[in-house]
Amino acid sequence: MKIHKYFNLGLLIILGLLLVVAPANAQEAASSGGFNPQDILRNALEWVDSLGAVGAIAFMLIYIIATVAFLPGSILTLGAGVVFGVVLGSIYVFIGATIGAALAFLVGRYVARGWISKKIAGNDKFAAIDKAVGQEGLKIVLLTRLSPIFPFNLLNYGLGVTGVAFKDYVLGSVGMIPGTIMYVYLGSLAGNIATIGGADQPTNPTITWAIRIIGFIATVAVTLYVTKVARKALDESISVNS
Repeated sequence: MKIHKYFNLGLLIILGLLLVVAPANAQEAASSGGFNPQDILRNALEWVDSLGAVGAIAFMLIYIIATVAFLPGSILTLGAGVVFGVVLGSIYVFIGATIGAALAFLVGRYVARGWISKKIAGNDKFAAIDKAVGQEGLKIVLLTRLSPIFPFNLLNYGLGVTGVAFKDYVLGSVGMIPGTIMYVYLGSLAGNIATIGGADQPTNPTITWAIRIIGFIATVAVTLYVTKVARKALDESISVNS
């Protein structure tokens, strides 16, 4: 029942984004092929750009909603570079992404965490791994945030069902900063919201390779680290039960 409740809430959030953020373009989007998240978010960015001083608040609220509703945040991140520039755009994206991720984490924790806890209650090995991951939560979250391999929106909910502390989860969000700045900068090169995310968007090879290298290093690091933590937890569990 609770899962259906939050599923319906997610649908309402998406509907609210369609009706409130881009009312002038909703009919056009519907007639040209139905629901298209990228087009909707581009329309939202154009609306934000027209708001002037209050546009920053609207943008962060949209980013929060998009994060919780599983909409592609990359369009908003790139678009922030066009609308606000690299510095302000990076700040607004980080605030919106952090708050949105925190809300998604809490939904994941209070909807599914209880069920997961019951399932692993009788399995000492899984319980030990879950506990160990929770104790090393800050490092794990930090590394996964540095790696683009881990889907941002899915990771928000996924970490909610682990033993990671909420405080460590939020603090680990600083790992988003390098990637955020890089993507906002790439977006600023476009100069036009219409080209955001498209094949014609300008790119910077140096920045692109920097993102790939950082992501690769972080992916290897988090894989090795989580493996080490899990192995240690298993060894301790086996020694206790032997």
